[in-house]
Amino acid sequence: MFSPQFPQADGKIKNRPVILLRELPPYKDFLVCDVSTQLHQEVPGFDDIISPSDPDFAVSGLRSQSLIRLGFLAVLPPNQIIGSIGAISSERHQPD
Repeated sequence: MFSPQFPQADGKIKNRPVILLRELPPYKDFLVCDVSTQLHQEVPGFDDIISPSDPDFAVSGLRSQSLIRLGFLAVLPPNQIIGSIGAISSERHQPD
């Protein structure tokens, strides 16, 4: 879990948690997805909710139940990644 300056739908830039999905060649940019506490934005069957009761929540660095928004993707250069706040399990990171 990383905290970059992530572009919002309204065009504003905000520091927020994201999940690094893949490093993209050849420039080493990152494909990331947004993590949000706005659970009402969930796309059922597509997005993933991470809750305090989940085994990987404690190491995620998140403070409250959050939505991993798989449909909210961005490509970010490494210099926009501020730092790591935690991790998710490798099982959660794998496609179904």
